[in-house]
Amino acid sequence: MSKLRNQPIVTWTLIVVMTLVFITMTLAGGTTNLTTLVQFGGEVNQLVRAGQWWRLVTPIFIHIGWQHLTLNLLTLYFLGRILEGIFGHWRFLALFLGSGIVGNLFSFAFGSDGSVSAGCSTSLFGLFGAFLMLGLTLPQNQWFKQTAQSFLLLIIINLVSDLFLPTIDIWGHVGGLVGGFCGSFTVGLSQPKLLSKKVRFIYANVLIIVIIALWIIGFNH
Repeated sequence: MSKLRNQPIVTWTLIVVMTLVFITMTLAGGTTNLTTLVQFGGEVNQLVRAGQWWRLVTPIFIHIGWQHLTLNLLTLYFLGRILEGIFGHWRFLALFLGSGIVGNLFSFAFGSDGSVSAGCSTSLFGLFGAFLMLGLTLPQNQWFKQTAQSFLLLIIINLVSDLFLPTIDIWGHVGGLVGGFCGSFTVGLSQPKLLSKKVRFIYANVLIIVIIALWIIGFNH
């Protein structure tokens, strides 16, 4: 049982689920087919405003083309197995899903109407944000500090390149980063003494305010 507890079972489960969804979408009409993307839960602003709020969650699990899927799942594997061991299974799952939802809320609030957003890159940027949080929280750990600095450079490069790629949802990436950074403080670490309750409370409230603001902006877009 302890052996299983130390395995990145949430990371592997997410990879399997996304792969199965991709195969199902391929058989249903193709992952690059607009109709199929909408049917399987792609984020479409007008449909979210129409009451289909679940479209803030489902885009995390669907991908557009095998290159999109492969790149995201490889990134999830390398980041997930590290962070799941640090945060624990349930905290990691909450962090991953929460980051994706906040990222999709950013798309809902600031993205273009008529477009369809999909992919777990919103959640992956949240995992980058979690590494930044670890770099700040555990500055005495040189590995976390150096890794956070490397990811900060990678984040900047990615966001700058997003500006020149109209098919990339930059708002989703920004939102995922914000959600992951604040969310990692909120869910806390498996060793409670490393984060005070006051700090967690502050970031939890910041996250709640951001979510409410994005919801209001999205409906008045």
